[in-house]
Amino acid sequence: MSSRHEFQAEVKQLLDLMIHSLYSHKEVFLRELVSNASDALDRRRFEGLTNEEVATDAELVIRLEPNRAERTLTIHDNGIGMSRDEVVENLGTIARSGTKEFVKAAKAAQDGGPDLIGQFGVGFYSSFMVADEVTVVTRRAGEERGTRWSSTADGSYEIGDADRDSAGTSIVLKLKEASEDEGLEDFADEYALRRVIKKYSDFVSYPIKMEVTRTRPGENEGDAPTIETNDEQLNSQTAIWARPKDEVTAEEHEQFYRHIAHDWSAPASHVSLRIEGTFEAQGLLYIPSQAPFDLYHPEMKRGIQLYVRRVFIMDEAKELAPSWLRFVKGVVDAQDLDLNVSREMLQQSRQIRAIRKQIVKKILDELQRLLKDEREKYTELWGHFGPVVKEGLLQGDEKDQGRILDITLAPSTKEASTTLAEYVERMPEGQEAIYYLVGPNLDAVKRSPHLEAFAAKGYEVLFFTDNIDEIWLERAPSFQEKKFVSIGHGEVDLDAGADETEKAEKEEARKSQEKELSGLLTKLRAHLQEDVKEVRLSTRLTSSPVCLVGDEGDMSPQLEKLMGQLGKEVPKVKRILELNPDHAVTSRLQTMFAENEGDDRLEDYAHLLYGQAVLAEGGQLPDPARFGNLVAKLMTT
Repeated sequence: MSSRHEFQAEVKQLLDLMIHSLYSHKEVFLRELVSNASDALDRRRFEGLTNEEVATDAELVIRLEPNRAERTLTIHDNGIGMSRDEVVENLGTIARSGTKEFVKAAKAAQDGGPDLIGQFGVGFYSSFMVADEVTVVTRRAGEERGTRWSSTADGSYEIGDADRDSAGTSIVLKLKEASEDEGLEDFADEYALRRVIKKYSDFVSYPIKMEVTRTRPGENEGDAPTIETNDEQLNSQTAIWARPKDEVTAEEHEQFYRHIAHDWSAPASHVSLRIEGTFEAQGLLYIPSQAPFDLYHPEMKRGIQLYVRRVFIMDEAKELAPSWLRFVKGVVDAQDLDLNVSREMLQQSRQIRAIRKQIVKKILDELQRLLKDEREKYTELWGHFGPVVKEGLLQGDEKDQGRILDITLAPSTKEASTTLAEYVERMPEGQEAIYYLVGPNLDAVKRSPHLEAFAAKGYEVLFFTDNIDEIWLERAPSFQEKKFVSIGHGEVDLDAGADETEKAEKEEARKSQEKELSGLLTKLRAHLQEDVKEVRLSTRLTSSPVCLVGDEGDMSPQLEKLMGQLGKEVPKVKRILELNPDHAVTSRLQTMFAENEGDDRLEDYAHLLYGQAVLAEGGQLPDPARFGNLVAKLMTT
């Protein structure tokens, strides 16, 4: 006997909203129906432990049955099935989840029921994205009679009795015509189904099968072709992250990494993830061996694949890892997670925060291990990903920032690559700060005149040449209670630990030089007033005649250039020109000034010195043509 009922909700309007607005991709309907079938199989297996009428010796399986001639797709399962009342409750009331009710009841009874993926009771209705009509034939395990439910999503449904040989559910979709314009594939096509199952449901713990017919040519010429029908399994069921880690071979890791990362290079390392407690999650994380070409592109495809109970949810779960770990690839499989209603976006919940925290910890642990045990490999990896990891010095919390400093590598005046801890260990007695120099490239900073006094003192200087370095170092961090001090900013005092008498003698000599050269410095400042804010004597130069330094708190040329590349308008920052008081050039200029304060050559020499200072730090001359003419003029006089 059949009867007609109205949906218990805002009916057609609500269905239209879910069908047309809830999901980004129509293919996810199959993920939802397979997930529901998997839940039904879980429930039958669970209830069958204590109820013989529900238990079965048959293989628990999900089966797809496409029919291209009739434009139908049927999804079968031999799970728990539904009674007539359950059909009305679960299919006749939108957003009522039978799975959720079962889990709630099981937990209340303290039966330790399985964790099932259904949360909202709306996944079933995604069928109407691809079907004009949906028919459900189901029979509750332990009952004799089945129930038939059907609807065209017009705001009503029909329900009646049905004959079904065994417990389980069959969902018959009367498929819409395929339409490329509407993003609608032909889901009666075998290969479309294979692709969607592989993408979303490959690791579902029950077999997903489909009968496949193939035509084989005859063995000999003239023989009639042979038609074969075989039952093929579409999913692997093998979740590599769920297996004991000592059972997974390096080759399997490499194959799985290539599958999820689309990278033909082997990963540099992998990390197993397991979270237990108030909620459970597990997974595998991979550190690539090479940086992708789009590592710094804002549209870079990044993130970790998210599964919930082995069902694929999202390809780029960016919320699971900070952007400074965007190169990490992998899979996280959560047993319970707060998803939004379409399962396509993550809710900002404590589970997400806990997973994110564990991922950060695991990756930093592995990087620390590589630094300690495989230094050569780590040095190469730092070359690829160090600039990205150092973004965490701006974005991460205080603990993460400390750990990033622990694994930071940099070249120096003494080593091709050193950690900060190694640098501190080599610091001579009396050195109170970590000295560094930022520049556009390694060659430029190695040749910088700023290094001269530090080399004379035996002080090691770290080189930082990544764009991000300028920004995080501006925040004046510290490491092992040692402050970072730029040798290219402010005045340098390298006599902090010297004898007081020696310091007094040097200070007296400096004042004498400043008094003697004050007129020349003022003259040079007047000629360079458009380019520099001050001309002063240097305490950092020993062999070079001149250098440029920034005032404390001033923006450096590298940061100024970076801001310009980002489209930011920044005012020109005038720097300080430092003159070596003991250099022959300074003596020659002082002689010229003493003989004739208005000597025209002083202006030319002032601009030559400024240009020389700019070139020495790898900068660009403000007026290359003028500089070239001045050099030519100097050579011919």
